[in-house]
Amino acid sequence: MHPAAPEELSGLVDAYTQTAQAIMDLAYPCSDADFAKPTECPGWTVKDQLSHVVALEAMLIGRPDPEVDVPAYEHVRNDTGRLMERGVELRRERPDAEVVQEMQQVLARRLGQLKDLKDHEPENLDEAEMDSPLGRVPLLRGLTLRICDLWVHEQDIRAALGRPGNLDSAAAAVFTQSVLDALPMIVVKRAGVQPGRVVMVELTGPVVARAGVRVEKDENGEPHGHLMFTGGTDETGPIPVIGKTTSIQMSTDAFTRRAAGRRSTDDLHYSVHGDDQVARRVLDALVVTP
Repeated sequence: MHPAAPEELSGLVDAYTQTAQAIMDLAYPCSDADFAKPTECPGWTVKDQLSHVVALEAMLIGRPDPEVDVPAYEHVRNDTGRLMERGVELRRERPDAEVVQEMQQVLARRLGQLKDLKDHEPENLDEAEMDSPLGRVPLLRGLTLRICDLWVHEQDIRAALGRPGNLDSAAAAVFTQSVLDALPMIVVKRAGVQPGRVVMVELTGPVVARAGVRVEKDENGEPHGHLMFTGGTDETGPIPVIGKTTSIQMSTDAFTRRAAGRRSTDDLHYSVHGDDQVARRVLDALVVTP
Protein backbone atom coordinates (compact mmCIF):
# COMPACT_ATOMS: atom_id res chain seq x y z
CA MET A 1 0.00 0.00 0.00
CA HIS A 2 1.21 3.51 -0.78
CA PRO A 3 1.38 5.63 1.21
CA ALA A 4 1.93 3.08 3.96
CA ALA A 5 -0.08 3.43 7.16
CA PRO A 6 1.98 4.50 10.19
CA GLU A 7 2.24 1.88 12.91
CA GLU A 8 4.61 3.46 15.43
CA LEU A 9 3.54 5.96 18.09
CA SER A 10 5.06 9.05 16.48
CA GLY A 11 3.42 8.44 13.10
CA LEU A 12 0.04 7.67 14.65
CA VAL A 13 0.12 10.87 16.71
CA ASP A 14 1.00 12.86 13.58
CA ALA A 15 -1.90 11.26 11.67
CA TYR A 16 -4.28 11.95 14.58
CA THR A 17 -3.16 15.58 14.75
CA GLN A 18 -3.46 16.15 11.00
CA THR A 19 -7.01 14.84 10.64
CA ALA A 20 -8.18 16.64 13.81
CA GLN A 21 -6.70 19.89 12.51
CA ALA A 22 -8.40 19.31 9.14
CA ILE A 23 -11.78 19.06 10.89
CA MET A 24 -11.16 22.37 12.67
CA ASP A 25 -10.10 24.01 9.40
CA LEU A 26 -13.31 22.80 7.75
CA ALA A 27 -15.46 24.10 10.62
CA TYR A 28 -14.16 27.66 10.93
CA PRO A 29 -15.53 29.10 7.65
CA CYS A 30 -18.91 27.30 7.85
CA SER A 31 -22.06 29.38 7.57
CA ASP A 32 -25.32 28.56 9.34
CA ALA A 33 -26.46 26.88 6.14
CA ASP A 34 -23.27 24.80 6.04
CA PHE A 35 -23.71 23.59 9.63
CA ALA A 36 -27.24 22.45 8.78
CA LYS A 37 -26.26 20.42 5.71
CA PRO A 38 -27.00 16.69 5.97
CA THR A 39 -24.06 14.30 5.72
CA GLU A 40 -23.72 10.72 4.54
CA CYS A 41 -23.74 9.63 8.18
CA PRO A 42 -27.46 8.85 8.69
CA GLY A 43 -29.31 11.44 10.75
CA TRP A 44 -26.36 13.77 11.25
CA THR A 45 -25.71 17.26 9.93
CA VAL A 46 -22.30 18.90 9.66
CA LYS A 47 -22.86 20.41 13.11
CA ASP A 48 -23.78 16.98 14.50
CA GLN A 49 -20.52 15.60 13.14
CA LEU A 50 -18.59 18.33 14.99
CA SER A 51 -20.58 17.68 18.16
CA HIS A 52 -19.69 14.00 18.00
CA VAL A 53 -15.98 14.79 17.66
CA VAL A 54 -16.15 17.23 20.58
CA ALA A 55 -17.97 14.74 22.82
CA LEU A 56 -15.50 11.89 22.31
CA GLU A 57 -12.37 14.02 22.54
CA ALA A 58 -13.72 15.74 25.67
CA MET A 59 -14.17 12.33 27.26
CA LEU A 60 -10.55 11.49 26.40
CA ILE A 61 -9.24 14.56 28.22
CA GLY A 62 -11.22 13.61 31.31
CA ARG A 63 -14.24 15.83 30.79
CA PRO A 64 -17.12 13.50 29.92
CA ASP A 65 -20.52 14.90 29.01
CA PRO A 66 -23.39 14.74 31.50
CA GLU A 67 -26.01 12.06 30.93
CA VAL A 68 -28.74 13.01 28.47
CA ASP A 69 -31.80 11.14 27.20
CA VAL A 70 -31.68 10.20 23.54
CA PRO A 71 -35.01 10.11 21.68
CA ALA A 72 -35.90 7.06 19.60
CA TYR A 73 -34.36 8.38 16.40
CA GLU A 74 -34.67 6.14 13.35
CA HIS A 75 -30.91 6.34 12.71
CA VAL A 76 -30.03 5.06 16.21
CA ARG A 77 -30.12 1.29 15.78
CA ASN A 78 -28.17 -0.15 18.73
CA ASP A 79 -26.56 0.60 22.09
CA THR A 80 -23.34 1.82 20.50
CA GLY A 81 -25.28 4.21 18.30
CA ARG A 82 -27.19 5.46 21.34
CA LEU A 83 -23.93 6.05 23.18
CA MET A 84 -22.53 8.03 20.25
CA GLU A 85 -25.74 10.04 19.98
CA ARG A 86 -25.55 11.43 23.52
CA GLY A 87 -22.93 14.08 22.81
CA VAL A 88 -24.74 15.09 19.64
CA GLU A 89 -28.11 15.39 21.38
CA LEU A 90 -26.57 17.46 24.17
CA ARG A 91 -25.35 20.06 21.64
CA ARG A 92 -28.26 20.12 19.18
CA GLU A 93 -29.79 23.29 20.61
CA ARG A 94 -26.48 25.05 21.23
CA PRO A 95 -25.37 27.78 18.78
CA ASP A 96 -23.09 26.60 15.99
CA ALA A 97 -20.31 28.98 17.01
CA GLU A 98 -20.39 27.67 20.57
CA VAL A 99 -19.82 24.11 19.38
CA VAL A 100 -16.90 25.22 17.20
CA GLN A 101 -15.38 27.16 20.09
CA GLU A 102 -15.72 24.13 22.36
CA MET A 103 -14.10 21.96 19.70
CA GLN A 104 -11.15 24.34 19.45
CA GLN A 105 -10.60 24.24 23.20
CA VAL A 106 -11.03 20.48 23.54
CA LEU A 107 -8.83 19.56 20.57
CA ALA A 108 -6.11 22.01 21.62
CA ARG A 109 -5.88 20.24 24.95
CA ARG A 110 -6.18 16.76 23.46
CA LEU A 111 -3.50 17.36 20.83
CA GLY A 112 -1.27 18.82 23.53
CA GLN A 113 -1.64 15.56 25.46
CA LEU A 114 -0.72 13.58 22.35
CA LYS A 115 2.36 15.74 21.72
CA ASP A 116 3.52 15.09 25.26
CA LEU A 117 2.91 11.37 24.71
CA LYS A 118 4.95 11.48 21.51
CA ASP A 119 7.79 13.39 23.19
CA HIS A 120 7.83 11.06 26.20
CA GLU A 121 7.03 7.64 24.75
CA PRO A 122 6.17 5.05 27.42
CA GLU A 123 8.99 2.63 28.18
CA ASN A 124 6.69 -0.37 27.91
CA LEU A 125 4.73 0.70 24.85
CA ASP A 126 3.25 -2.76 24.31
CA GLU A 127 1.67 -2.61 27.77
CA ALA A 128 0.48 1.02 27.61
CA GLU A 129 -3.27 1.64 27.49
CA MET A 130 -5.65 4.52 26.87
CA ASP A 131 -9.31 5.31 27.45
CA SER A 132 -11.78 4.82 24.62
CA PRO A 133 -15.56 5.25 24.30
CA LEU A 134 -15.88 1.52 25.00
CA GLY A 135 -13.34 1.23 27.84
CA ARG A 136 -9.58 0.79 28.23
CA VAL A 137 -7.71 -0.47 25.17
CA PRO A 138 -4.03 -0.91 24.21
CA LEU A 139 -2.53 2.49 23.38
CA LEU A 140 -1.59 1.95 19.73
CA ARG A 141 -4.89 0.21 19.05
CA GLY A 142 -6.78 3.06 20.70
CA LEU A 143 -4.96 5.70 18.66
CA THR A 144 -5.69 3.75 15.49
CA LEU A 145 -9.39 3.53 16.31
CA ARG A 146 -9.60 7.24 17.03
CA ILE A 147 -7.76 8.12 13.82
CA CYS A 148 -10.19 5.97 11.83
CA ASP A 149 -13.20 7.62 13.47
CA LEU A 150 -11.89 11.15 13.05
CA TRP A 151 -10.92 10.63 9.41
CA VAL A 152 -14.27 9.07 8.49
CA HIS A 153 -16.08 12.05 10.01
CA GLU A 154 -13.68 14.45 8.29
CA GLN A 155 -14.70 12.82 5.00
CA ASP A 156 -18.39 13.05 5.97
CA ILE A 157 -17.98 16.79 6.46
CA ARG A 158 -15.97 17.22 3.26
CA ALA A 159 -18.60 15.39 1.21
CA ALA A 160 -21.41 17.52 2.65
CA LEU A 161 -19.53 20.78 2.04
CA GLY A 162 -18.21 19.81 -1.38
CA ARG A 163 -14.61 20.19 -0.20
CA PRO A 164 -12.83 16.91 -1.06
CA GLY A 165 -9.35 16.31 0.29
CA ASN A 166 -7.00 14.26 2.47
CA LEU A 167 -7.69 11.06 0.56
CA ASP A 168 -3.93 10.48 0.47
CA SER A 169 -3.25 11.45 4.10
CA ALA A 170 -1.68 9.26 6.77
CA ALA A 171 -5.11 8.98 8.41
CA ALA A 172 -6.60 7.79 5.10
CA ALA A 173 -3.92 5.10 4.98
CA VAL A 174 -4.66 4.07 8.58
CA PHE A 175 -8.36 3.58 7.85
CA THR A 176 -7.69 1.81 4.55
CA GLN A 177 -5.22 -0.56 6.22
CA SER A 178 -7.70 -1.35 9.00
CA VAL A 179 -10.29 -2.43 6.42
CA LEU A 180 -7.78 -4.46 4.40
CA ASP A 181 -6.71 -6.24 7.61
CA ALA A 182 -10.33 -7.26 8.14
CA LEU A 183 -10.72 -8.74 4.64
CA PRO A 184 -10.33 -12.41 5.66
CA MET A 185 -13.20 -12.07 8.14
CA ILE A 186 -15.29 -10.11 5.65
CA VAL A 187 -14.71 -12.54 2.79
CA VAL A 188 -15.21 -15.78 4.76
CA LYS A 189 -17.47 -15.02 7.73
CA ARG A 190 -19.70 -12.36 6.23
CA ALA A 191 -19.65 -12.92 2.47
CA GLY A 192 -19.47 -16.71 2.71
CA VAL A 193 -16.90 -17.17 -0.06
CA GLN A 194 -16.11 -20.87 -0.40
CA PRO A 195 -12.71 -22.65 -0.20
CA GLY A 196 -10.75 -22.73 -3.44
CA ARG A 197 -11.60 -19.14 -4.33
CA VAL A 198 -9.51 -15.99 -4.20
CA VAL A 199 -10.83 -12.46 -3.75
CA MET A 200 -8.59 -9.56 -4.76
CA VAL A 201 -9.16 -5.88 -3.92
CA GLU A 202 -7.25 -3.29 -5.93
CA LEU A 203 -7.46 0.39 -4.97
CA THR A 204 -6.55 2.82 -7.72
CA GLY A 205 -5.77 5.75 -5.41
CA PRO A 206 -5.04 8.23 -4.00
CA VAL A 207 -4.13 5.48 -1.49
CA VAL A 208 -2.98 2.75 -3.86
CA ALA A 209 -3.27 -0.77 -2.51
CA ARG A 210 -3.58 -4.40 -3.51
CA ALA A 211 -4.82 -7.08 -1.14
CA GLY A 212 -6.04 -10.62 -1.55
CA VAL A 213 -7.71 -13.36 0.44
CA ARG A 214 -7.24 -17.01 -0.45
CA VAL A 215 -10.04 -19.11 1.04
CA GLU A 216 -8.83 -22.51 2.21
CA LYS A 217 -10.02 -25.23 4.57
CA ASP A 218 -8.50 -25.35 8.04
CA GLU A 219 -7.59 -28.52 9.94
CA ASN A 220 -11.26 -28.95 10.87
CA GLY A 221 -12.44 -28.60 7.29
CA GLU A 222 -13.88 -25.14 7.93
CA PRO A 223 -13.35 -22.20 5.53
CA HIS A 224 -10.37 -20.03 6.49
CA GLY A 225 -9.25 -16.77 4.89
CA HIS A 226 -5.52 -16.43 4.23
CA LEU A 227 -4.40 -12.81 3.70
CA MET A 228 -2.01 -12.67 0.76
CA PHE A 229 0.95 -10.34 0.08
CA THR A 230 1.96 -10.07 3.74
CA GLY A 231 5.42 -11.61 3.39
CA GLY A 232 6.79 -15.09 3.92
CA THR A 233 7.74 -18.02 1.70
CA ASP A 234 5.34 -19.14 -1.02
CA GLU A 235 3.01 -16.39 0.10
CA THR A 236 0.46 -16.59 -2.68
CA GLY A 237 0.44 -20.35 -3.00
CA PRO A 238 -0.33 -22.01 -6.33
CA ILE A 239 -1.93 -19.94 -9.05
CA PRO A 240 -5.69 -20.37 -8.69
CA VAL A 241 -7.69 -22.12 -11.35
CA ILE A 242 -9.11 -19.79 -13.97
CA GLY A 243 -12.58 -18.75 -12.93
CA LYS A 244 -11.86 -19.02 -9.20
CA THR A 245 -10.41 -15.53 -8.72
CA THR A 246 -12.56 -12.41 -8.38
CA SER A 247 -10.81 -9.04 -8.57
CA ILE A 248 -12.60 -5.87 -7.45
CA GLN A 249 -11.13 -2.53 -8.51
CA MET A 250 -12.21 0.86 -7.19
CA SER A 251 -10.96 4.21 -5.91
CA THR A 252 -9.93 4.90 -2.33
CA ASP A 253 -12.97 7.11 -1.92
CA ALA A 254 -15.41 4.42 -3.08
CA PHE A 255 -13.73 1.75 -0.92
CA THR A 256 -13.59 3.82 2.26
CA ARG A 257 -17.08 5.30 1.91
CA ARG A 258 -18.51 1.79 1.54
CA ALA A 259 -16.41 0.45 4.42
CA ALA A 260 -17.69 3.29 6.60
CA GLY A 261 -21.27 2.39 5.68
CA ARG A 262 -21.87 5.73 4.02
CA ARG A 263 -22.73 4.46 0.55
CA SER A 264 -24.56 1.39 -0.66
CA THR A 265 -23.03 -1.07 -3.08
CA ASP A 266 -25.46 0.20 -5.72
CA ASP A 267 -24.02 3.72 -5.35
CA LEU A 268 -20.40 2.63 -5.87
CA HIS A 269 -18.31 2.91 -9.01
CA TYR A 270 -16.24 -0.27 -9.29
CA SER A 271 -15.16 -2.88 -11.81
CA VAL A 272 -15.02 -6.66 -11.47
CA HIS A 273 -12.93 -9.31 -13.18
CA GLY A 274 -14.38 -12.67 -12.24
CA ASP A 275 -17.57 -13.58 -10.43
CA ASP A 276 -19.92 -10.59 -10.17
CA GLN A 277 -22.00 -12.28 -7.46
CA VAL A 278 -18.96 -12.92 -5.26
CA ALA A 279 -17.88 -9.31 -5.69
CA ARG A 280 -21.35 -8.11 -4.77
CA ARG A 281 -21.43 -10.24 -1.61
CA VAL A 282 -18.03 -8.94 -0.52
CA LEU A 283 -18.98 -5.31 -1.09
CA ASP A 284 -22.30 -5.77 0.68
CA ALA A 285 -20.35 -7.17 3.67
CA LEU A 286 -17.57 -4.57 3.63
CA VAL A 287 -18.90 -2.19 6.30
CA VAL A 288 -16.62 -2.12 9.38
CA THR A 289 -18.18 0.72 11.37
CA PRO A 290 -20.76 -0.01 14.14
